[in-house]
Amino acid sequence: MNSTLSTQVIVTAAQMQAIENLIFQSGMPVAALMEKVALKITQRITQLYPDHRFPKVGILVGSGHNGGDALVVARELHHQGRQVKICSMLPKAKPLTRVHTCHAKAIGIPFVSLANLQDCDLLVDGIFGFGLERNVDGDLAISFNLINSWQIPILAIDLPSGLNCDRGNVMGATICATHTLCLGLWKRGLLIEQALPYIGILERVDFDIPEQFIIEVLGDHHPLWRIDPHTCLRQYLPIPRPIAAHKYNQGHLLLVVGSQRYAGAAILAALGAKATGVGMLSIAVPASLKQLVLAQVPDALVIACPETDSGAIYSLDGLDLQKYQAIVCGCGLSLDASSVVKQTIDSDIPLLLDADGLNAISPLADPNFIRQLHSRSNPIIFTPHGGEFSRLFPDLMTGDRLDALMAAVELCHATILLKGARTMISFLQDEKPKLWVNPESTPALARGGSGDVLAGMIGGLLAQGLSAKDAAIVATVWHSQAAISLANQRSIMGVDPVSLTHHLLPFLLPAVS
Repeated sequence: MNSTLSTQVIVTAAQMQAIENLIFQSGMPVAALMEKVALKITQRITQLYPDHRFPKVGILVGSGHNGGDALVVARELHHQGRQVKICSMLPKAKPLTRVHTCHAKAIGIPFVSLANLQDCDLLVDGIFGFGLERNVDGDLAISFNLINSWQIPILAIDLPSGLNCDRGNVMGATICATHTLCLGLWKRGLLIEQALPYIGILERVDFDIPEQFIIEVLGDHHPLWRIDPHTCLRQYLPIPRPIAAHKYNQGHLLLVVGSQRYAGAAILAALGAKATGVGMLSIAVPASLKQLVLAQVPDALVIACPETDSGAIYSLDGLDLQKYQAIVCGCGLSLDASSVVKQTIDSDIPLLLDADGLNAISPLADPNFIRQLHSRSNPIIFTPHGGEFSRLFPDLMTGDRLDALMAAVELCHATILLKGARTMISFLQDEKPKLWVNPESTPALARGGSGDVLAGMIGGLLAQGLSAKDAAIVATVWHSQAAISLANQRSIMGVDPVSLTHHLLPFLLPAVS
């Protein structure tokens, strides 16, 4: 563990509570920490929601320390000259929260009913923190729904009230935040896809947690981590090249892709691979597609393979798979090419299976096949979307995506990249599953062909010597960040897969400088 620990680790509510207890046991007063955190929240509110545009602020206060944070924020915004109103949503406040309530009243901040907040320009949600254990129901649920109906910007302290801290699911009813300021360490539930509609823009507020307390609670083999996109790109890209580099020592990638029905997938995977700078690119396609692919990727070695009556690759016989540093198999392949998938697995070359490469081995029920995966000396990467993952591992879908993904990695010993709005990459490290979450993406990638580009990128990085986990993580970040950049330039509608491949390198140059 290193200095990036607090910026990347993902914790549960129980782990966060244990870390906070160590802080308090070390001598940090609860009141002092509350002041520190609330002042940081106030500073960020001032930046995000300036007083000339958001003069009227409503503060939603709960009974716990989350409510105490909100009351300190109310005090500070009041001293800035804003028109602050407070609504206490719950009875029986904790002692420190009661103290801040008394002070707020003493300095003249009005306490009002919920209905009196309807004219506010901004609401601050300090009702529940990470310790919520019961469902929100009855009058409180009605109040949450009423607040959401006003369509006033809402900034949530730590997480939107009513959202489960660990699972990201709605506990009866929840506040729909415009902005969420996660306090201290990233909470597990906020990094799960189902939480996205409720958290708005997500940021972390650092309050200088000593790393020894994090390590004492989490140990040395903590499984859940958040990728820092910009650090990731600067660390790994561009891949260094010696001055005397030549094409044959910069990686040779084989794509086993395409069919008459899905010819475009072969081209998109090739364009994704090219963007990584891989030294040599070979593309095995049905013979009838050779000229089409060669016209789009003239610098590749396009290999015409015998094909089935349906226009799928029939066999890779005669192709020496051992001369490649990595293989990508599956993009646009069609299920009629299932025997080809087995050939690539048997090769024991670093391998990525995508799309029909995964469908050909679904479900993973054959113990002999599982043992074959375990015995591979070189890595294998699976890149399923949610539906493909469910077909591959139907017995693992009882928990959430994080639990299911780590269980799948333990089963098959592959590196698995589970695609989605929160793409997750999991792999075994010291024989235990570890999982990294990509925190930033764009719905612009919800288009056919985006995954083919990503598969080609991973293959290109893998062929150039990156490990399976690093290739998967780096390509995921590069792919999503380039798409975000292009969407900002063109709008979401302008991010088609071909345009994305053309933007990968222009985006990367300033991003890693």
